[in-house]
Amino acid sequence: MLGLGNIGRGVYSLISKKQKLIYERESVCLEILRIGDRGKSVEISEQKKLLTQDIPSILRDPEIDVIVELIGGVHPAFEFVIEAFKNGKDVVTANKALLAEKGNEIFRAAEKYGREIYFEASVGGGIPVIAGIREDLVANKIQSIHSIINGTSNYILSQMTSEKIDFSEALKQAQKLGFAEANPKLDIDGTDAAHKITVLASLAFGKMVKFDDVYVEGIEQIRNEDIAFADEFGYRIKLLAIAKAAKDGIEARVQPTLLPKKHFLSNVNGSFNAILIHADEVGDILFHGRGAGRAPTASAVISDLVKIAKIRSGSPSPFIPLPEGEGGVRGYFPRGWNKVMKISSILSRYYLRFHVVDRPGVLANISRILGKYSISISDVIQKEQRAGSVVPLILLTHNAREDKLRQAVQSINKLSAIRGKAQVLRIES
Repeated sequence: MLGLGNIGRGVYSLISKKQKLIYERESVCLEILRIGDRGKSVEISEQKKLLTQDIPSILRDPEIDVIVELIGGVHPAFEFVIEAFKNGKDVVTANKALLAEKGNEIFRAAEKYGREIYFEASVGGGIPVIAGIREDLVANKIQSIHSIINGTSNYILSQMTSEKIDFSEALKQAQKLGFAEANPKLDIDGTDAAHKITVLASLAFGKMVKFDDVYVEGIEQIRNEDIAFADEFGYRIKLLAIAKAAKDGIEARVQPTLLPKKHFLSNVNGSFNAILIHADEVGDILFHGRGAGRAPTASAVISDLVKIAKIRSGSPSPFIPLPEGEGGVRGYFPRGWNKVMKISSILSRYYLRFHVVDRPGVLANISRILGKYSISISDVIQKEQRAGSVVPLILLTHNAREDKLRQAVQSINKLSAIRGKAQVLRIES
């Protein structure tokens, strides 16, 4: 095992606690032979006996069958995984950043060296969504994924909605409870969710998605007034990671999104995750549960370890190779690259929030500019105060192209009655 942080300790503890149960159920005995970690303090004496800072020696050890990579980040994790393959070892990882940014190289290396790589814990913690896509939905053509896959952002938005507190206070609560890191940047700016949707979209659509092609917006700019106005219109705001099959490729994006209150994902609160998949044969199917944390993630790691152990003992791999994979492909590895649509070309409904000087003709001028770009308004909220004061003006649009919408908003922002920049959020129904 490489890495003895929170998840590594969870894996160690769960194997120690459930070793007998796993053997009784699956006739598999899991044993941790060595732990590689550079500079971690160790609390359990049994772990100290296994611990080494010499990770290359672990990768070369002929007694070791499988490497569990729990270091995180892209480097040196990537180099360790490739070296493990070269030395005849299979790999289990919980590293979504590694798979999102280096997945193609890793999958090709696994094929080249005839090795397995399993990564259930990389998305959704203990939620078995990877196995669901790779195994259980193999007869389906997946058409869309709508997901809440970052517990930190979901907790913050949930608290802003239920407690009517602002972003900074909700973030402090998340940090105090351990739902957010001291530096929460990758969670609140959408990067973590983007890594995860890259992995899911690559599996769901059978070709790799380039992480840099995924459009990403975080939740830092969401204000209490946006949550309140969304509520008036019958919506809640969630950070969604979305992947959709489209005529000219796929959509892959992470964004704060207005969802109808009755939508299931609108009611996924706190640090919980949920992944809603629509496929041609099964229709809608939902995966829901705790998407992070020591115990759920360790559970997913051990599930992968058991699968590899059974393959090594002679059981066939549960995955059906892709047709392109004839001639040595082990497992279900995406091949080639998906064409990801530019965000400028998507169609969506929009929530627009302006701060305007309360005087006659402002709404008419805004409507005229939207009309110029073929954007029609479906709903309006205008808060009137005394003449000349600055008030919020909120519009919902019908479907519009993103590039046209952005051009219109840019023109509207230049009007003399506009104060500040418009808030633009997308709506999913």
